[in-house]
Amino acid sequence: MTVRTRFAPSPTGFLHIGGARTALFSWAFAKKNKGTFILRIEDTDVARSTPEAVQAILDGMNWLGLDYDEGPFYQMQRMERYKEVINTMLNAGSAYYCYSSREELEVLREQQMANKEKPRYNGKWRPEVGKTLPEIPAGVEPVIRFKNPTEGVVAWDDLVKGRIEIANSELDDLVIARADGTPTYNFCVVVDDSDMGITQVIRGDDHVNNTPRQINMLLALAQIDSKIQLPKYAHLSMILGPDGQKLSKRHGAVSVMQYDDDGYLPEAVLNYLARLGWSHGDDEVFSMAQFCEWFDLDHITPSAAQFNTEKLNWLNNHYIKAADLNVLAKDITKRLARLDISVTAQPNVTEAIGLYRDRANTLNELAQSIAYFYGKPLIDQAAKEKHITIDIVPVIQSLVQQLEHVEWKAEAIHTAIEHAVTSNSLKFPKVAMPLRVLITGGAQSPSIDVVMAILGKEETLSRLALITAL
Repeated sequence: MTVRTRFAPSPTGFLHIGGARTALFSWAFAKKNKGTFILRIEDTDVARSTPEAVQAILDGMNWLGLDYDEGPFYQMQRMERYKEVINTMLNAGSAYYCYSSREELEVLREQQMANKEKPRYNGKWRPEVGKTLPEIPAGVEPVIRFKNPTEGVVAWDDLVKGRIEIANSELDDLVIARADGTPTYNFCVVVDDSDMGITQVIRGDDHVNNTPRQINMLLALAQIDSKIQLPKYAHLSMILGPDGQKLSKRHGAVSVMQYDDDGYLPEAVLNYLARLGWSHGDDEVFSMAQFCEWFDLDHITPSAAQFNTEKLNWLNNHYIKAADLNVLAKDITKRLARLDISVTAQPNVTEAIGLYRDRANTLNELAQSIAYFYGKPLIDQAAKEKHITIDIVPVIQSLVQQLEHVEWKAEAIHTAIEHAVTSNSLKFPKVAMPLRVLITGGAQSPSIDVVMAILGKEETLSRLALITAL
């Protein structure tokens, strides 16, 4: 059987990191098995679903490079199909009309809770052999309920969690169509998975409670249509923050596109997500092609995964160091533009990036690190007071005079600085540190001679000349 997986987000918010991991695992499983990966937008929650949220999902998938083979399909465009299946189930006796009012059900719920019973529908309108149903009340629009089995268990061998069994007596007759005729979430999922031939449902373990209900409905449909097959289920454990609590915004549970805004490369995010609850020995860094070759459901841990920003930063730094300089230059230019800094032809942006990318955990850090090349730096006051002393001013002024006549290359600049050091009986940092402060604004930078060479002679001397004004 051809593998067919799906990612089925609800567009009630952004695509978050947990959803992205689910999409990645479903995508990789299909790729590994030369199957089909489907994107389905579950937008039946009309009150909360928005076009902006749909677009956020599509943008997130596109940024991550998780290409889908079919879709996106929208549940709201399949209403006629759902109604057709509901009618089939009504005719087959696996669904029925329920005329219990909202008020009646609320009273029932309060009574059950007062009696310390599990709140559930009491089956008042459930048709049974020999049972006489109440008279249909006037003016009440009925809902439609699924006639869930009352005996035995519903069980499945979860591909992550192992054997799971739920007694049917624990499940009541859920509503599959509201009084206005719109179908409910669990029912739409069942019809979609059936119609789309989904073979493996890979999703978060917050759906475990939905699975027995969905299996029972699929079994009921299979009695009507023998071609319907049950998919296999794999429920991924949740992602926790570093403190062991549920992942929240302060941990990183933000929109996938926020990672783009914050300066992460999609390759790094994907590599990190791949290792979040799955492993291939001790391998930490790998391409998505390698991941798809290795990926299986057997090595997904059933325990919760823990989000670690430091590990993500480490991976991001790795991918920044390995990235094509010209590709980085385009991205960094855009990030600098957001800071109102315009990149000019000189200094050469790829040279500036090459100087700093080993030090940067994010693209934003990289952009901020090279910003001084394209605008006068803001001098750090503490660094200025520490390194630009009265006795060093004449040394720098004399050095400037020498630099005016040297070939503008790092080696020649270094020689001139060494001459200033030795001729004044100083240690190298005593001269290099004031140069850093004047040129970059701070006390830390790569080799100052290389920085000066990239910055250019005219701009370097212009900044050094400001020493008398500080």
